[in-house]
Amino acid sequence: MPITRRSLIAAAGIGATASQSAPRLSRAQAANTIRIGVLNDQSGLYRDVNGPGSVVCVRQAVADSGLAARGINVEVLVGDHQNRPDVGSNIARQWLDRDGVDLILDVPTSSVALAVNSIVREKNKVHMNSSGATSDLTGAQCSPNTVHWTYDTYMLAKSTGGAMVKAGGDTWFFLTADYAFGHALERDTTNFVRASGGRVLGSVRTPFPGNADFSSFLVQAQASRAKVVGLANAGGDTINCVKQAAEFGLARRGVKLAGLLVFISDVHSLGLQTAQGLVITETFYWDLNDRTRAFTARVVPNMPNGLRPGMGQAGCYGAVMHYLKAVADMGAPAAKASGAEAVSRMKAMPCDDDAFGPGTIRPDGRKLHPAYLLEVKAPAESRGPWDYYKLLATTSGDEAFRPVGEGGCALVRS
Repeated sequence: MPITRRSLIAAAGIGATASQSAPRLSRAQAANTIRIGVLNDQSGLYRDVNGPGSVVCVRQAVADSGLAARGINVEVLVGDHQNRPDVGSNIARQWLDRDGVDLILDVPTSSVALAVNSIVREKNKVHMNSSGATSDLTGAQCSPNTVHWTYDTYMLAKSTGGAMVKAGGDTWFFLTADYAFGHALERDTTNFVRASGGRVLGSVRTPFPGNADFSSFLVQAQASRAKVVGLANAGGDTINCVKQAAEFGLARRGVKLAGLLVFISDVHSLGLQTAQGLVITETFYWDLNDRTRAFTARVVPNMPNGLRPGMGQAGCYGAVMHYLKAVADMGAPAAKASGAEAVSRMKAMPCDDDAFGPGTIRPDGRKLHPAYLLEVKAPAESRGPWDYYKLLATTSGDEAFRPVGEGGCALVRS
């Protein structure tokens, strides 16, 4: 059965030196100052999908929060974890022990996210993760101090993987980034492929980070005769895979690429001529509705190189907006005193922001909002700059993410 747009729509109906140090404050100033540490990849293969753009979105959330009028100061620190758990852990400890940081935010690269998750819980501060994908953050390693905001491997696997199998892509081969994120994404997608009646014919682990040549891995994928090559990677790795797959002519041989974590900056880098037909899942698209367009208009003037915000960057905006609402509700001193109490207050409050609209946070820390199955347009279909996606299907937050009782989170009462 060929994989067509129509069938997809039907199927979808289902280093420490890399951180800023904060200036010393008087005791009175410190009591009424919230410090947010944006920890991500500022210089490597995830720079465009997180990096400075996440910082821009955080600063916009601070401006939109109106806390300055209430006499609450908010400071933003930035750290580059270089996609290394040791560097990320060192920055996190420095921020929490020395610099008085109250919230550590963003944290792409799942291995770094899991390391920071433990440190923040130990220090009783807040971890709002926008860009680490592993669903273990709300499963076996859930924490009363953590909210997982934007997406996770379970949701990506269910939306993209499940839909493609039901549309005819019933044999798969994975190219998997060899670290926690890639392993989790392959695991979760494999589960949905098999549950939908498909088969996994093989997989290969690709070096991370620093690998640029995927040709030998694509040869293995082609030799498997799988109908779908699942890209369990992100950022620069995904861009290189798609480019090299086009050079190998996989599409001409009837092979479909499944971008299991693709951002709009990736599509921009690839160009529509190369990226057209990619099926992906996102929880934010700048041109989705009036609110997303209004949010984008506010941040684009400050975005690097005129990029439109991607879902991870938009997740930083939504997460900070909700955290600062909780700070306003409970007061800065109380929010600073206990990260677990701040997260508990966030879970009790309904979420609503211009990037994601209404939503809720479950007891396991999973933020719920819709997921959108999208297809990259052909050049002739695009109406102008950054008009890259057509919407295939929308899945509600309750349906998109793993059921709360199935993750093994100790915070969930049976």
